[in-house]
Amino acid sequence: MTVLVRDLRSDDPADLAAFTRVRHRALPFILWTPEAVVHRLVHTPAEARSRCLVAEEDGEVIGTAQIGLVHDSPEPGQGFLNVYVHPERLRRGAGGLLVRTAEEYLTGEGATKLYAWALDGPADLAFAERHGYERRRAAYFLRLDLSRATLPPLLSPPPGVELRTAADFADDPRPVFELDAETVADEPGDVDIEFTDYETWLAETWRHPLLNRELTTVAVVDGRPAAFSVAYTDGTRYSTAMTGTVRGRRGRGLAKLVKTASLHRARAAGYTEALTGNDTDNGPMLAVNKWLGYEICATEVRHVREIR
Repeated sequence: MTVLVRDLRSDDPADLAAFTRVRHRALPFILWTPEAVVHRLVHTPAEARSRCLVAEEDGEVIGTAQIGLVHDSPEPGQGFLNVYVHPERLRRGAGGLLVRTAEEYLTGEGATKLYAWALDGPADLAFAERHGYERRRAAYFLRLDLSRATLPPLLSPPPGVELRTAADFADDPRPVFELDAETVADEPGDVDIEFTDYETWLAETWRHPLLNRELTTVAVVDGRPAAFSVAYTDGTRYSTAMTGTVRGRRGRGLAKLVKTASLHRARAAGYTEALTGNDTDNGPMLAVNKWLGYEICATEVRHVREIR
């Protein structure tokens, strides 16, 4: 049987469905839909050189990769490749072929440092090491069964704090953008991000097809958004994409406040599963998620390869 790698056909519903199916089987802790995949391809800035690849064996899509340059970092030459193969189609050469194809493309676009995630299992870690990638930080995937969990009671906002939703900012989302930009700058990671382009943020984030503005909860202090919990949904599942607080308002329990409120409303809206993720050294958010009832369900390890 022959495995080949090609670009995803973003105008082919069957190809999109196959891509998302493989991603969901390989990484069920993240929301994947055809609409979200197309949105990313269409709205990622051209300077990111973004591509989606598939590995195909005798007409069946068995592996996927999302690749590109880190366009919003002040440090040039950084790229990423996230490769996932269907768990029942391993050891057929799809992963290695996807990695080689991605590396050739990214280095041709000027990348000298490549980042990739690998699940924290012996086979996945060995695969990354075999291809020259070194371990860096790790992150947890966490899950909460909203259909059965006993959530902590809703918290009353402190004096001067008002709870709102992202939908309340539909006419002018810029305050949410400014909050997002500040919290992303402080998020743990390997790559420094400069989040300054409002129009790009509107296209990529605000208009993302999975963003649920009614469940995305914002704490407003003195008329300015100070903390938020960003909610994505895909039908029955709810995922927290980001929970953060601006620097000057930390230590007041605002992250716990917004996330608790969002989870209560998600369950009331009929969502039965809640997902989120945290860096393993992000103690404050791990404590909040443990208090809410989340349990760690998997770990992923960030890897890097420097091209010399």
